[in-house]
Amino acid sequence: MLARDFKTDVLPISNKLLRFANQILQDEEEAKDVLQDVFLKLWQKREELGKVENLEAFAFRMTRNRCLDMIRSRRTISIESMKKVKFPDEESSDTDYLDLSNSVDQVKRIIAGLPDIQRTIIHLRDIDQLEFEEIAEATQLNVNAIRVNLSRARKKVRDEILKIQNYGITENTYTASKVL
Repeated sequence: MLARDFKTDVLPISNKLLRFANQILQDEEEAKDVLQDVFLKLWQKREELGKVENLEAFAFRMTRNRCLDMIRSRRTISIESMKKVKFPDEESSDTDYLDLSNSVDQVKRIIAGLPDIQRTIIHLRDIDQLEFEEIAEATQLNVNAIRVNLSRARKKVRDEILKIQNYGITENTYTASKVL
């Protein structure tokens, strides 16, 4: 693979990989470090990349593995380090924006609490909008296992949101009830 081929085939997926790494690590600087490591390894393996059937899925797998290595080395993930979602300007009141922002934060907290594989699959499918075959190649799982994990992840998110909406349970309420 020549430098121009690398630029046209690999570099365009950098934003997806960065978002993916940032979602897993929940730290933008570490995500950038991971992306740099992945691109360095891809560049070093550029002669072998012609044999790779799906380069994007291969890069996602490399990114995921590098992120998991970083997580194992630090052993903690901080929910507070998640970045705020930027919404496009819309005609809505401040309270609507705050309600939406709180809902997004709740969903992020719920997703962050999912098992690693479910969190990865829900991100790849619902945020990056990858096809099941691409997710299978990136995670080395079969399509049926991906469908099951995605279904379980979505159900868990839905159930937790309904629990919060129906019972007004918040993180503070839960913590206080645990203490009592």
